[in-house]
Amino acid sequence: MDLVDGDVTLRPIKLRDQRAWREVNRRNREWLRPWEATVPPPLPTGPVAHRPTYRQMVRHLRAEANAGRMLPFVIEYQGRLVGQLTVAGITWGSMCSGHVGYWVDRDVAGRGVMPTSVALAVDHCFRTVGLHRIEVCIRPENGPSRRVVEKLGFREEGLRPRYLHIDGAWRDHLVFALTSEEVVPDGVLGRWRRRSASQP
Repeated sequence: MDLVDGDVTLRPIKLRDQRAWREVNRRNREWLRPWEATVPPPLPTGPVAHRPTYRQMVRHLRAEANAGRMLPFVIEYQGRLVGQLTVAGITWGSMCSGHVGYWVDRDVAGRGVMPTSVALAVDHCFRTVGLHRIEVCIRPENGPSRRVVEKLGFREEGLRPRYLHIDGAWRDHLVFALTSEEVVPDGVLGRWRRRSASQP
C-alpha cells in the first residue's frame, strides 16, 4: 500500500530499488554515520555478525512484514527515492505498539519530507493497522531528528541509557511517543498542518 501526501510518497521497499537506494545511501554515508545502527563486535565465543547486503536486508524486512512485525517503506519525493522509514518491533496483544526509524537524503532535508513521512506512517498505523502506541527513539545529539518529532507533537518520555549500538558504541536515546487517543480526530498529519498554518 502506498501512502501519499503531495510530493511525498511512502511505499513498500522492493528488491528493484537497490540501485537508487545504494546511490542515495552512499552519497549520504558521512552525514548518516553518527545516527545509523551498527553491528557490535562479537563476544569471544559468539558468531561474527556482518552488515547485511541490500538483498539480505530487503528479504529480512519483507519476511518480518509478512509476519506482521514490521512495515518497511522507502520514501519518495517528487518521484525520486530519498530515504527509508520502517515501523518495526510491532507487538500485538495487550500492547499494540511499534517504533519508527528513518533516514533521509541530505539534499531534501528541511523541506518537510520527513515530518510528512512520519505523520503518514503513524496515521496509517493508528487508523488502518490498529496500533495504539508509536515510539521514536533518538540520540540526544540529533537535533534535526528531534525537531521532526517535536513538530508532530510526540511526547518526550525519558532516556534509555546505552540503548542502541550506533557508530561503534552503545548510545543513549531519548524516547518520544504518541498514542492513538492523542491525535484524534485529525490524525498526526492533520494536526501538523494545522500547527504549521497557525505559525507566522
